[in-house]
Amino acid sequence: MHLSRIFLAALLLVTVSCSILPEQVDKTKDWSPSQLYSAAKESMNDENYEQAIDYFEKLEARYPFGKYAQQAQLEIAYTYYKSEEADSAIAAAQRFIKVNPRHPNVDYAWYLMGLVNFNRGQSLIDKVLPQDVSERDLATMRKSYDDFDKLVKRFPNSKYFADSTQRMIFLRNNMARYEIHVADYYMRRGAYVAAANRAAIVIENYQRTPSIPDALVIMARAYRKLGVDNLSDDALRVLALNYPSYPDLEILQQGGDPSERGGWFSWFR
Repeated sequence: MHLSRIFLAALLLVTVSCSILPEQVDKTKDWSPSQLYSAAKESMNDENYEQAIDYFEKLEARYPFGKYAQQAQLEIAYTYYKSEEADSAIAAAQRFIKVNPRHPNVDYAWYLMGLVNFNRGQSLIDKVLPQDVSERDLATMRKSYDDFDKLVKRFPNSKYFADSTQRMIFLRNNMARYEIHVADYYMRRGAYVAAANRAAIVIENYQRTPSIPDALVIMARAYRKLGVDNLSDDALRVLALNYPSYPDLEILQQGGDPSERGGWFSWFR
């Protein structure tokens, strides 16, 4: 009997305690799609990205077939991008493309993926002390280039066409520059075959980029080190024909190596 009274007293205490605790009520429970969307955008403006994503996800879950739901999917991708969650932004954009392949704003999803990869890996230090973009991960640059390339090929009338085209030129120049960095690395370590092959990649795949003359010079120097003088001379002839004012061209034609006296490629070091 005594134990029963103790149990009843404990049960009453728990019941009273629960009754005085504030209820966890979802204030958005009865919100309309426009209210959820407006609240999410306001959170975005306040840079409260976690809250914005929460509102957008609630909007999409509660009203999956309205125009706001489709826009929320795009906004989620953009919010992840702004909060520097690159993988989540890419996943959200890819999902939008898969679910809404004919949506009038699907071009923006491709553009956003390009932007995410374009800026991926850029730390706060890079923003203050900018890194040479050509020294970033080549795979990421290629992904960004491919995203922009798909956009310009599929949506030639897109309002993002011009910006995407300019970014592709920038990326292509820097992908070529990346190969030059690698070729120079091999040159400085005496791996002349690897250096010549890397320079050939630039010649074959990155025509009309500023790195072409540097690639020709690396090929000329590498082949000369390997004793393949005819190929070295061929590279120099192409260099002289197309870039007659290239620095130290005369030294190279005379069989010298400007890198040995601190010229030409010494700025890489």
